[in-house]
Amino acid sequence: MTSGLVITAVVLTAVVLYALWERVDRQRESVVRAVVEDLEPLGELTAPSLSPRVDLDACIGSGACVQACPEKIVIGLTAGRARLANPLGCIGHGACEAACPVGAISLVYGTRTRGVELPRLDPHFQTNRDGVYIIGELGGMGLIRNAIEQGRQAAEHVIDGAPDEDGPPRRGRRGAHDAIVVGAGPAGVGATLRMMEAGLDVLLIDREALGGTILHYPRAKVVMTGTLVLPLYGTLRKRIMKKEQLVEVWQDIERKLQPPLVTGELVEGLRLDGDGQWTVVSSAGERRAANVLLALGVRGSPRKLGVAGEEQAKVSYRLLEPAEMDGKHVLVVGGGNSAVETAIALADHGGCSSVTLSYRKGVFARCRGENRERIAQAVDSGQVVARMPSTVEAIGTGDVTLRASESGATERIPNDAVIVQIGGTSPVELLRSFGVEIVTKYGER
Repeated sequence: MTSGLVITAVVLTAVVLYALWERVDRQRESVVRAVVEDLEPLGELTAPSLSPRVDLDACIGSGACVQACPEKIVIGLTAGRARLANPLGCIGHGACEAACPVGAISLVYGTRTRGVELPRLDPHFQTNRDGVYIIGELGGMGLIRNAIEQGRQAAEHVIDGAPDEDGPPRRGRRGAHDAIVVGAGPAGVGATLRMMEAGLDVLLIDREALGGTILHYPRAKVVMTGTLVLPLYGTLRKRIMKKEQLVEVWQDIERKLQPPLVTGELVEGLRLDGDGQWTVVSSAGERRAANVLLALGVRGSPRKLGVAGEEQAKVSYRLLEPAEMDGKHVLVVGGGNSAVETAIALADHGGCSSVTLSYRKGVFARCRGENRERIAQAVDSGQVVARMPSTVEAIGTGDVTLRASESGATERIPNDAVIVQIGGTSPVELLRSFGVEIVTKYGER
């Protein structure tokens, strides 16, 4: 009798646990399907960097990839199999591939039908132009620690050359630098520090300051860094760092190591001279080097709205500190991660008279999961006013005119500042002008 009761209790417990598990599983799947449905109106999408491709025949639906993804709601389970739900939120972390217990995930660029344009690089990150390297985001690798490592590896090739190559490594002659690094983001910093460590004559050029696009991140943004190994500087073992913490690292590097940094210059051209040296043409003049490492990033120049009034001083293309906007009616334009994070930062700061977000789509399809949740909360609480879908019609001195995409109706709202974050022009054409070969990747590793 006792045995029967025990068996019955065990069976009932198992049934209840299974029912609870199935319910949670259904809820998770409904979230994934909702994300997929939100993105469907945009057609086939590709991730800006590496993204997972799932072999459905091999996938066992363990969910390990979902748990490993730091961005969440990028990859999810539907019908017991993993799928890439939001390609636009993927940052090429690679944690999903490593977590899969059966090797069903591979990291690829683009899809079989929609390609991603990237420079053709050899294993040392050198282009088809001898002595010209591409590292970091521009080469398809956006994750900070990977970009730093890419920069270090490219620098190693500059320092030592390759065993299978004839002749000594390329070095500057007749006053030329051994290397010029263009772009002071993670990849550029990693490369510069390694070449400094090796005693090379290296120059680092950036149009802004040490840190690159990290300086454009909104205040308190969390950066998934993992362990960072920086030549000359040391190893940082914090897995998660906020923007301010990482900026402090760059400032400490600049203070202690004094990298040869030149700012305020935009690189516009590159040509090979008769003596085999490269001339880097910038907005400030020309400099020569035996090697050029391009760590430009993928953003390029900020894309503009092209509307009347955009030339006013109140229009900017990034937010450095929310306090700059205290007491102002602010309009943020865009629906990607940058725009949404800017609106969230302003809302969290709480000093603006109002924060309005204008986006031409009806959903925040181009955002990571965490950002989608946070902006939804900010809109629901009234901290941010969402005008979606809408476009900017004109920018006045004290107002902005928005046009509702569906009805065509216009609305004038008070405005003291406009922050436009709708992406940037691709640097691919600049690379082509340098003679760098560009290839299109269709779902390739």
